[in-house]
Amino acid sequence: MKKYILSIDQGTSSSRAFIYDERFQVVGMAQHAFPQHFPKPDWVEHELSEIWRSVENAVRDALKSVSRPEFHPSQVAAIGITNQRETFGIWNRKTGEAAHRAIVWQCRRTADLCEKLRKNPKARGVARTAGLVLDPYFSGTKLKWLLDSDKSFRERGKKGELVFGTMDTFLVSKLSAGVAHVTDTTNASRTLLMDLKKLKWNPEALKLFGVPSLMLPEIKDSNGDFGVTKGLEFLPDGIPIRGVLGDQQAALLGQACLSPGETKVTYGTGAFLVMNTGPSIKRSRKGLSTVAWTLGGKTSYALEGSVFIAGAAVQWLRDELGIVEKSSDIESLAAKVVDSDGVFFIPALSGLGSPYWAPHAKGLIGGLTRRSNVSHIARAGLEGIAASIADVAEGLGADAKIRLKKISVDGGASANNILMQLQADLLRAQILRPADVETTVRGAAFAAALGIGLMKSTSEIKAHIKQDRVFSPRWKPAESAAFMKTWRRRIKALLAGAY
Repeated sequence: MKKYILSIDQGTSSSRAFIYDERFQVVGMAQHAFPQHFPKPDWVEHELSEIWRSVENAVRDALKSVSRPEFHPSQVAAIGITNQRETFGIWNRKTGEAAHRAIVWQCRRTADLCEKLRKNPKARGVARTAGLVLDPYFSGTKLKWLLDSDKSFRERGKKGELVFGTMDTFLVSKLSAGVAHVTDTTNASRTLLMDLKKLKWNPEALKLFGVPSLMLPEIKDSNGDFGVTKGLEFLPDGIPIRGVLGDQQAALLGQACLSPGETKVTYGTGAFLVMNTGPSIKRSRKGLSTVAWTLGGKTSYALEGSVFIAGAAVQWLRDELGIVEKSSDIESLAAKVVDSDGVFFIPALSGLGSPYWAPHAKGLIGGLTRRSNVSHIARAGLEGIAASIADVAEGLGADAKIRLKKISVDGGASANNILMQLQADLLRAQILRPADVETTVRGAAFAAALGIGLMKSTSEIKAHIKQDRVFSPRWKPAESAAFMKTWRRRIKALLAGAY
């Protein structure tokens, strides 16, 4: 009987489910969006019930979409999960009922708290132990805010009644009828609560943020045993959940970036550059040190730079300025001009991530003249995304003492040829785009396959990667350098309040 893998991708605005056969060909998929909630400026929340409903519907529809007549859900041999990493919720351990809306990675409600903590030596030590920085991006400060907002939350957490988890933990709990309360090293490494070296929850972090230890999930390998399905109407009981990774680490695995120095960029709501550094932790001045994955008891680490707004900038141009009807139209609109004619767009719509870590920064469109038009703005938007990534790449390359010559790309916006060519020009590197840009969900499937022995080692992954196109630099080095010099000057002016 043929075996299939169900891979779930729980994202910031939608949940997707893919069905893979034994050759890792997609035979079924579905996607369901869910609402975003913005109760205050710079606050972003999700309803856990709406997330679960989107996952359930996506899985149901993906199973129905498989056109092979012999297929039956009982042939699903394993489940892999990848997720928006820093988004978290708290819920009742027994009933699964949410105690509060999930707080999303984009939410900046603890910006002032983070600014205060940066002056605290103990807090800085906790951040270093985690490999991260004190920024609202990560779960720890927002979990503290949540536990402080209602004293009953912390008291119930101390009794083990309320539990904490990122979305992987939540989904595994729902899939297993509440039996499993687990996470993996990649997701745990994004909370500010884990010791990056020991791969365990850090008691100093729990004390700093006032987090009861009974609230926290067990940390497992990324291809570990996360439990089995139980009590679901849409899946049989007993399917093992054997692959769990945060979305960016899943994409790194899905791109087969298996050796130190191999790097990928995923273009989604944000854009995330992750560089494999192998078994050793590399420290970064401006980026992050994180877990790439733990497979079979062996951990690989990574350096990461996070650009909070990438595809979301195009969505904003679509939804708020109305310059395109569909996000994909941005390429044809930008192609109507040869350059941005001095127009620039700093896409700091949710603050600035790496390498600036400025949560209060605001987005900016400038350089406008009477002859500026929507095509110039569209192209400036793409330039802003590419420049943001180039800023990150140069910094992390310097930290790792590696000159990046090739970078693999994936995610929805990687289909934009103008953006990819701009990225090659600004990075002075080849940009490798695979035929299947859905490498995040594929990476979770690879982890699940490794977990059940369907794939024997990570070396088999490369055989499943096919390239679509390679973008090589066209600009002269002096042109790239001049563009980035101007870009950084504008960022500096923005942060200084000059605009």
